[in-house]
Amino acid sequence: MPLVTTTEMFKKAYEGGYAIGAFNVNNMEIIQGITEAAAEERAPLILQVSAGARKYAKHIYLTKLVEAAIADTDLPIALHLDHGADFDICKACVDGGFSSVMIDGSKYSFEENIALTRKVVEYAHAHGVVVEGELGTLAGIEDDVHVKADDALFTRPEEVEEFVTRTGVDSLAIAIGTSHGAYKFKPGTKPQLRFDILEEVGRRLPGFPIVLHGASSVPQEFVAEVNKYGGNMPGAIGVPEEMLRQAAQMAVCKINIDSDLRLAMTAAVRKHLAEHPSDFDPRQYLTPARTAIKEMVRHKIVDVLGCAGKA
Repeated sequence: MPLVTTTEMFKKAYEGGYAIGAFNVNNMEIIQGITEAAAEERAPLILQVSAGARKYAKHIYLTKLVEAAIADTDLPIALHLDHGADFDICKACVDGGFSSVMIDGSKYSFEENIALTRKVVEYAHAHGVVVEGELGTLAGIEDDVHVKADDALFTRPEEVEEFVTRTGVDSLAIAIGTSHGAYKFKPGTKPQLRFDILEEVGRRLPGFPIVLHGASSVPQEFVAEVNKYGGNMPGAIGVPEEMLRQAAQMAVCKINIDSDLRLAMTAAVRKHLAEHPSDFDPRQYLTPARTAIKEMVRHKIVDVLGCAGKA
């Protein structure tokens, strides 16, 4: 099975009241852990690559690893560029075999965002590639995305129809209170997502797929595991998973997951090296790391996204 676009995935997800997991990948073990879980649960899958991942692993290595995953699992898999900063990186990914790209023009004015997004859409659609745009700005840090909390902006529902119509995007990322990275809400605060915004966006764009970024749940057991073996990560409250499930039952068809995977992998590596300090074979400590990724992805597919058995 070749790479697929997200078009049919999102149509089924919207109608079925579930979301597709978009998991960030950086190396072989992460890709293997994600795809093994998805294959066992027969879940459709989006593997997404950030600009930082392309710098780290190189475009060609990542695309070949994804090709191997498709051959190994026979799953419907989309390969997506996460947070494309400009036309050039989106073009490079379209030309380099991606089936989906995101152009993030959210830092620009409304008109500038439309112009940039439309340019990417015109090029991508001419090559059979779908495009995700963004309205609203999430706070936080993830790879090359750095936005201060004071600069975060909720999506304005009254703008979404014009944006989608004028750009021709295939899906839209919106800001309803999530944020990039592991640290979202301070202990003692009550996490809250703006479901009123999501509901209004869904009303204005019936049947149109909405995307949620910055949706890591920050599993505290992994934070504790990392700290137990020499880490110094502060406690934090992530987005409650019941809120993500609610979003998936509304208009949200794609939920991005990255920090949860990093925490699970790091905790497994730290634990293994603490228990086997003389071990210097990467295969020994990356094996439990891959397993931790797999179990985290399985949990997200089954208990949060609701897409098990939907491949």
